[in-house]
Amino acid sequence: MHVVAVLALDKVIPFDLATPIEVFGRLRLADGGRPYEVRACAASATVDAGVFTLQTPWGLDTLLDADTIILPGCEDPASRVPEEVLDHLRKAAAGGARLASVCVGAFILAATGLLDGLRATTHWLAAPALAERFPAVDVDPHVLYVDNGQFLTSAGAAAGLDLCLHLIRRDLGSAVAADAARLAVMPLEREGGQAQFIVPEQPPAPRGAGLEPLLRWMQENTDIDLSLADLAARGGMSIRTLNRRFREQTGTTPLQWLLRARVRRAQHLLETTDQPVEQIAGQVGFGSPTAFRDRFKRITGTSPQNYRTTFRSRLSRSDAAHSSPGSNSPSRATRSSP
Repeated sequence: MHVVAVLALDKVIPFDLATPIEVFGRLRLADGGRPYEVRACAASATVDAGVFTLQTPWGLDTLLDADTIILPGCEDPASRVPEEVLDHLRKAAAGGARLASVCVGAFILAATGLLDGLRATTHWLAAPALAERFPAVDVDPHVLYVDNGQFLTSAGAAAGLDLCLHLIRRDLGSAVAADAARLAVMPLEREGGQAQFIVPEQPPAPRGAGLEPLLRWMQENTDIDLSLADLAARGGMSIRTLNRRFREQTGTTPLQWLLRARVRRAQHLLETTDQPVEQIAGQVGFGSPTAFRDRFKRITGTSPQNYRTTFRSRLSRSDAAHSSPGSNSPSRATRSSP
């Protein structure tokens, strides 16, 4: 079994710590087996996690037995990492272990020297400090995660989920990773990088205003061939204004948002109906089944047919019988949103 060790240092950020424990620990294969054994470990008997004190069942030696080591961030990224911890991490890496950091956990990984000469990322607010403190590391503040093979880094807390799903996909394939994504109510792969999460000069419009009526209308009309001019006219604005407001309020373009809405609709149809993939492609507004399959795989990480095989089995017969092919409501099996 693949051992995942999650290291808890004093002042560990609870979200960063819990994310890999939950994602890897809850994952099950089709036969019910567990592909990962998760071990929370620490350098001392108790760990100060701020709002609570943590006791872990494993010590630092478990790092040497691990296949993957996850390094959650700590409250103060500039705090000194105990040399004993760094030595164990270096030895684990020399033995072939894969090391991955969550958020400002990149500071811990960088302190080992293992990131020297490599590209890495961290939370965009901490990126300048990481670059200044570790000049040998090529810091990229714009991406959600960086995969160097043995050493991986991720951006802010939610990007830790992206990284965990990426690791699962590397280990077990897209179908299993898609299952993990559904369990986490998370898209398997988010488009864009950290730039979409940086606070803009003008805050997004509050709920009930701005683009919400247009977005709702787009969701209800995914089958229609819509151009930018059509969307701008529906929203009562120019194409330039439409593009600007979409960037401000959704972090993407109108057409990219529409494509993802079409894929969401297709996911529902694949889960709840027996319609052929070719028919579903037309129902959700794609001009050809090939274009549909390409976009679906790009967004979900798997093919429409594999998605149906993986997720339709989760619906009971009664659920399927009572699901209307024309309904926009999600099925009982929770579906992640882009």
